[in-house]
Amino acid sequence: MKNEAKPILARLAILFTTMIWGASFVILKNTLNDLPVYFVLGVRGVLASLFLSVLFFRSLRKINRSYLWQGGVMGVILFVSYAFQTHGLIGTTAGKNAFLTSVYCVLVPFIYWIFTRIRPDRYNLIAAFTCLIGIGFVSLKPESLSGGPLMALGDVLTLVCGFLFAVHIIAIAKFSEGKDVLLLTIIQFYVFAALSWAASLMTETIPSHISGPDILGLLYLGIFASAIGLALQSIGQKYTPASQAAVIMSLEGVFGVIFSILFLHETVTPQSGIGFVLIFAAVVISETKMNIHPIAYFQDVYARMIEKGSSVPNSDPDTSRSRRQQHETVGQPVLAPEEHSSTGSSEGTVCSRPANPKGSDEGGAEDPR
Repeated sequence: MKNEAKPILARLAILFTTMIWGASFVILKNTLNDLPVYFVLGVRGVLASLFLSVLFFRSLRKINRSYLWQGGVMGVILFVSYAFQTHGLIGTTAGKNAFLTSVYCVLVPFIYWIFTRIRPDRYNLIAAFTCLIGIGFVSLKPESLSGGPLMALGDVLTLVCGFLFAVHIIAIAKFSEGKDVLLLTIIQFYVFAALSWAASLMTETIPSHISGPDILGLLYLGIFASAIGLALQSIGQKYTPASQAAVIMSLEGVFGVIFSILFLHETVTPQSGIGFVLIFAAVVISETKMNIHPIAYFQDVYARMIEKGSSVPNSDPDTSRSRRQQHETVGQPVLAPEEHSSTGSSEGTVCSRPANPKGSDEGGAEDPR
């Protein structure tokens, strides 16, 4: 591949990944009409973990006790996050679920403040205020003025999911120091799958028949939205400046709404539309700071703590100084496992689908979803 073509193809890879994740809200919504929540999550986790194990089998050679417990913690957080998100999707629209989930990008710096004592900057504060207004437009019900419910239960559960995804990003940032992020991601998906199946066996009736469309939906969620999306995000971020990647991946909620209108025939009221625009603006401000990508925020926080003479767990001045130099180099990748994350990501998360800062011995990206 010629060097001139790499940046273009990288941006297309990130855009395609964002479209995959946006469509996943619609597919998950349809799948939940026929199949129970934890069964869907269990199948998704198994498919993602097996596919990633085959795709990145070399990473499995590095597995040890540290990887197991850290990947396990990430898997537990991811499972709880997905449980809230998926139950929330049952009680709200796919478009709202997509946008309300994305508030985790705005929450990350504030939760991280608890652990580092580094205060969020003015961009984080502006983003939080803008996001709060946007949530009000999207979720507050007019009938609450006459004594009715303030918000739909599905919206509340989705917002809890957004908070948990923010916690998941912080776990990724902490555990990925000096680790192979891909291996952590694989382990987290195995734990996620095991917890999902345990919850399904205890609380649900396993379906005796699965229709063809539902099988395709499960394959899409497990392989495309989780495993392939993770791989494309990793490749795309390698050749794309972080601030540009953040803006592209902020379109996930936009695609979620577009696909929900096209395939689920959902309608967007003027009130919800204003809320979507405000939340999208908040995510862009928080992720880019109008110039700098904030998931590299973690790198900057560590570097600032070193400069102030603070103690940073599992870190040393040379490593942190090197990481800050990387952060200041335009066009360097921001790598993640979450997801996606796990996605994300993560997962990640580029914040959209929890991403993590550099520091792994082998590049990767994750969106927990």
